[in-house]
Amino acid sequence: MPVKVVEEWLNSCSGCEISILNLGDTLLDLLPELNFVHIPVLIDHKYYGQTGESDVIEIPEADIGIVSGGVRNEEHKHVLEETRKKTKILIALGSCAAHGGIPAQANMYTNKDIFEKLFRGSPSTDPASDPNHPNVPQWLDSCLALDEVVEVDVTIPGCPPHPDWIAEALTALLEGKTSWSLPERSVCDTCPVIREKKSAAGPVRRCFENLEFNPEEGLDKMRCINEQGFLCLGPVTLAGCAGKEGVPRCIQARTPCRGCFGPIRKGARPMVDMMGAMSSVGLDPKTVVDRRAIMNRYIGGHGNLRPLPARPARK
Repeated sequence: MPVKVVEEWLNSCSGCEISILNLGDTLLDLLPELNFVHIPVLIDHKYYGQTGESDVIEIPEADIGIVSGGVRNEEHKHVLEETRKKTKILIALGSCAAHGGIPAQANMYTNKDIFEKLFRGSPSTDPASDPNHPNVPQWLDSCLALDEVVEVDVTIPGCPPHPDWIAEALTALLEGKTSWSLPERSVCDTCPVIREKKSAAGPVRRCFENLEFNPEEGLDKMRCINEQGFLCLGPVTLAGCAGKEGVPRCIQARTPCRGCFGPIRKGARPMVDMMGAMSSVGLDPKTVVDRRAIMNRYIGGHGNLRPLPARPARK
C-alpha cells in the first residue's frame, strides 16, 4: 500500500513545491510508494468540500504531512493544526516553515505599523481603512515558524530546499524511520576558499562592488568572502544548500552566503554568533547596514525579530 501524503502551503511562494517537482526522475521512482491525497498548489482539493457543502475544514488523514510556509494569520494556524491532527509525521518544508523565512522580516514591526504603511502610507496606494471583513483572515501578532504552533517531526530547511534532501527525508520515512535531519555543519565547513583569518581594514563592503577573484581559477584560489571585507553568513548558516554536491550554491556563484538554510543548530542566535565571527577577522559589525534584518534574513521566527521599544524623544 502506498504511503498517504498530505501537502499544504501557508504563508509561502510555492518555491518549496517546485523543489518537490524538481526531484525529477527521483520523484518518478518515489511516486509508486506515495499517494498524494491533498496538495492544493498542484491538485484541486477544496477545504470545505468540492462544492462548499461542508462547514468544517477537510484535510484527509495521511501518514505524512508536508507543510511549506510560515503561519501569518488565523487561517494558516487553523489549516496547520488540522494537518497536524490528521497526519502521523509532519515535515516542515523550507525556511519559511522552519524559521519564518523572508516574510518574518515583518516581525520587526507591529501589525498596526504595517497596516498604516500598506493602506495609508504608501505613495502608490490610495488611502483606505484596514481590512475588516469576516472572510478576510485576521493576522496573528507575528509570523511564526510551524514548531511555534504545533509539534514538527522533520525539518528540511532552505529557500528553496534542495531536492536531494526532500528525497532523502522521504526515503528515510518510507524505510520506517521517524526522523531525519541534516548534520550540524556550517557553510564554512563545506566552502573551499582560502582563509587567512584576517580582513582588510575598514567598514564592511556592500555588494555594489564585485568580489576579488579570477574567473579562470577555481574556488580554492579565491579568498574568503568575509576576509575580503564583505558580509557572508556562512559561519552561522547550516550547510546543505547545494544538496549532495557539497559546495554552497551562493559561493559557487561567487556571491556571499545569505543564510537561507537557517541556524546550524536549534536555539542558536546567528546574529550574536556572526558579530563574533566578524570581529575575529577584524570586521566591524556596526558598519553593516540594517544588520538586525540582514543577519536574521530568513529566521525572524522564534523571537529572533520583534518590534523594538520606541526610543524616548530627544529634548
